[in-house]
Amino acid sequence: MIVRLSGTLSDLSEEAVVIERDGAAREILVPRYALVELAACRGMSVMLHTMEYLEGSSAGGNLIPRMVGFLHAEDRAFFELFTTVKGIGVRKAIRALAEPVGRIAAMIEAADTVGLSKLPGIGRRTADQIVAELRGKLTEFGAMAGATATPMRSEWSLPQRDALELLVTWGDGRADAERWVARAAQLHAGLKTADEWVRAAYRIKTGAEG
Repeated sequence: MIVRLSGTLSDLSEEAVVIERDGAAREILVPRYALVELAACRGMSVMLHTMEYLEGSSAGGNLIPRMVGFLHAEDRAFFELFTTVKGIGVRKAIRALAEPVGRIAAMIEAADTVGLSKLPGIGRRTADQIVAELRGKLTEFGAMAGATATPMRSEWSLPQRDALELLVTWGDGRADAERWVARAAQLHAGLKTADEWVRAAYRIKTGAEG
């Protein structure tokens, strides 16, 4: 099974992105929350944590191989648990994850069925089912809701530090600048110069939430 895939993001739709590498283009379904960030990365190199599944009916002999992609390995692990809930298949789960995984996990642990029922395709009955089956199993994911992805200052490379100083000089807050550069490091491979880091940071700033 392919668990990670990197390449150039050449296209995206309301539920999928297209990653090109070595002359091949692969469609990858992604949750809604990830599409917001990936929308800023068209034409750039990205890396997704992936899982594969077969879609269709085995009885009719019409099984189509599909791939789902996530920004983080933890998101993929949450998705695998989320789809164990009765009545939640892969497609329904993809639509439902319109919020970051940490936020949804925190709602489940808090038994916030009202909040869960507002997710796309998740009504009150399904929200109750999710809480009944998953509450108590998602503490580590819920902790992600308040966590930051910003590395320690000592881990910044020289081009990243230069990019941060440029962003701050141009008027952005340091905490925001660090968050954008950290996200760029997660989404893109091969950025080398300060200018490339600045451009990637501003694409994330204008195309996605922190």
